[in-house]
Amino acid sequence: MFYWLICRIFFVTLDKLLSLGKKNKWIYFVLRSFFRNFAPEPKHSTIMLQIRCKNNNITKSFPEGTSLLDVYHEFAEELQMPYPVVSAKVNNASQGLKFRLFQNRDVEFLDARGGSGHRAYVRSLCFVLYKATSDIFPGSKLFIEHPLSLGYYCNFKKRGNEPLTAEDIDRIKERMKEIVALDMPFRRNEATTEEAIRVFAERGFADKVKLLETSGQIYSDYYTLGDTVDYFYGPLVPTAGYLKVWDLELYGSGMLLRVPDRKDPSRVAEKLPMPKTYDMFAEKVKWDVIMRLSNAGDVNKAVLKGHASELIQVSEALQEKKIVQIAEEIDRRFRAEENPIRIVLITGPSSSGKTTFCKRLSIQLLACGLRPLSFSTDDYFVNRVDTPKLPNGQYDFDNIKAVDCELLEDHLTRLMRGERVEVPEYNFVTGKREYNGKRLKLQNDTVLIIEGIHALNPLLTEQIPDSAKFRVYVSALTSISLDDHNWVPTRDNRLLRRIIRDYNKGAYSARETISQWKSVCEAEEQWIFPFQETADVMFNSALNIEFAVLRTHAELILSSVPKNCPEYAEAHRLLKFIHYFIPVSDKEIPPTSIMREFLGGSSFKY
Repeated sequence: MFYWLICRIFFVTLDKLLSLGKKNKWIYFVLRSFFRNFAPEPKHSTIMLQIRCKNNNITKSFPEGTSLLDVYHEFAEELQMPYPVVSAKVNNASQGLKFRLFQNRDVEFLDARGGSGHRAYVRSLCFVLYKATSDIFPGSKLFIEHPLSLGYYCNFKKRGNEPLTAEDIDRIKERMKEIVALDMPFRRNEATTEEAIRVFAERGFADKVKLLETSGQIYSDYYTLGDTVDYFYGPLVPTAGYLKVWDLELYGSGMLLRVPDRKDPSRVAEKLPMPKTYDMFAEKVKWDVIMRLSNAGDVNKAVLKGHASELIQVSEALQEKKIVQIAEEIDRRFRAEENPIRIVLITGPSSSGKTTFCKRLSIQLLACGLRPLSFSTDDYFVNRVDTPKLPNGQYDFDNIKAVDCELLEDHLTRLMRGERVEVPEYNFVTGKREYNGKRLKLQNDTVLIIEGIHALNPLLTEQIPDSAKFRVYVSALTSISLDDHNWVPTRDNRLLRRIIRDYNKGAYSARETISQWKSVCEAEEQWIFPFQETADVMFNSALNIEFAVLRTHAELILSSVPKNCPEYAEAHRLLKFIHYFIPVSDKEIPPTSIMREFLGGSSFKY
């Protein structure tokens, strides 16, 4: 049996070589005949695999080479999943349903409710959108730029640069519906990277050529949908017929691709108005175009040319310029004769860099002649026994009710009246609020700075006039894409930052940080994101060269996640993603940089 398998492998290899035109046909047939004479196929050659379905923990036997789709059909009746399956995890690594099994494996089937299943659905939908725009408007350019309003914002340029119209959107939608109705298959093609580069160069995909040229990969996959070619760094669904739930509409100067709701993928996610977030993304994209750094390939090419130091310096300068502008606006409104502001409220999701932002803003406010006074909401936590709990019985420290808003507002109001107030200090060991003689009194030139996850929640400062408050929202809203059709999820930026910071501080391993991330994101969706559009100003803490710097730290940390745990899927995906960026040392990241909050070496004390 072993000898026969060796021969079979030899035949397959010869077939591959012949197809590439690398062997003489006469030699091929002579060798093949020789081995066939000495390696007749056994009568019972089918190798059976043991596949365990993690959805129900049942193991069944399948012939070698069975696809995940065939495996799912065998399990489907028993599983009775609430939504259509769109992808799977094989030994905790994401795969498309066309993936074939040649060894015993654990398999978990996924729908579009979240994680890799949702990403596979959206990637496939983006390919359909690209094919539709290419078919309707030959010579056009599609840029899938970033997530927005629970969908994906797309910039679209017609060959003649005419503005996008509602009629254009209708035509594109109709073509997309036709592609879905035809159930066109997505086909994955494996080729040498040189061959893939040639395929994309012939079609004018400069973004993908630069990405693949700097990827360092020997082989690369690309996909076809009919006669349309594209590149994606993750699996797709088997056919366009899987994509039943979506919509497309005009949005700003481009269009919004609306995708399934993460909690109920049978319906399109409800669109949220996000004009300020849109403006912030537009501003970042504008600077990316000016700096010619729209995609990963652009960053890599600049690094290879020795411009990494310059990229760091310019990125830091742009952030400092924005912080100065914010400080000057606060100063102007603080000194206004009517309705002067007295409180600056700062919030942002996890690992957005809001703590370092507060410190850098305080320095710029000092330069304006103001005296910033940081005021911690953590000291106003209710006693631990009074903290609300989650359904699993754990304390819900992210809940607004975990903060004594009434006491906080009372103290803020008295401070603004010029009174001296004794403020509490929260003892995290005992879980109790204590009064240790700490008293505060505002001077005429003092501005209060309050930073916390609930800072923009109106319940926190309900009794304080809006005219006295200046709201800032901080987040790492990544604008760099892998290429024109592969965006970088904004949460990936923050997750990588958090993994590195937790590891450097010895707080959590990468596995532990990843396991907590879902709960962190759920808390953000409930307590932070609903209020981001109420901000007076938004600050983007992401840097163009950030992923290249994070790679040097994240690689080793992510590689420590064991393959036999659920968190490996996310670690494996993040590793694959950051490998698209050429690593850059952090030695030239200044000590005041927001990145130092996560990498270490900051000149600020936290």
